[in-house]
Amino acid sequence: MFLGTHTPRLDDKNRVILPARFREALADGLVMTKGQDRCLVVWTREGFTEYAAALRTAPQTTERTRAYTRVLFASAYDDVPDKQGRITIPSPLREYAGLTRDCVVVGADTRIEIWDAAAWDAYLAGSEQSFAELDGEVVPPGPTS
Repeated sequence: MFLGTHTPRLDDKNRVILPARFREALADGLVMTKGQDRCLVVWTREGFTEYAAALRTAPQTTERTRAYTRVLFASAYDDVPDKQGRITIPSPLREYAGLTRDCVVVGADTRIEIWDAAAWDAYLAGSEQSFAELDGEVVPPGPTS
């Protein structure tokens, strides 16, 4: 499980240092692709393989499914962090997410999101108001509800 918010910088070689607590899970490799809201999504290789398998169960005759899978897989890159925990962000993904220098790396359960710092701040400013309201809508009732 990936948790927390971290603020690394993109270096001159377009690399970002992953948080130390994420490195072990990603040591065998990762897959990075476009995410929603102009962020990048990073999965472990195993996590991406599971996600891809789940996508295969969606009907490929549906235009929306085809469109989603085309963009997801066409924009996917695999990488292995170096010894310092750095990964290189390919140019098309940097452009998509508007990454320049200041980044935010967000743990999002089974995946990691990489945001431009200003875009993350804007996203939070627009989302925090509805966060409490979404709890009842998004989280299914459970034993503690």
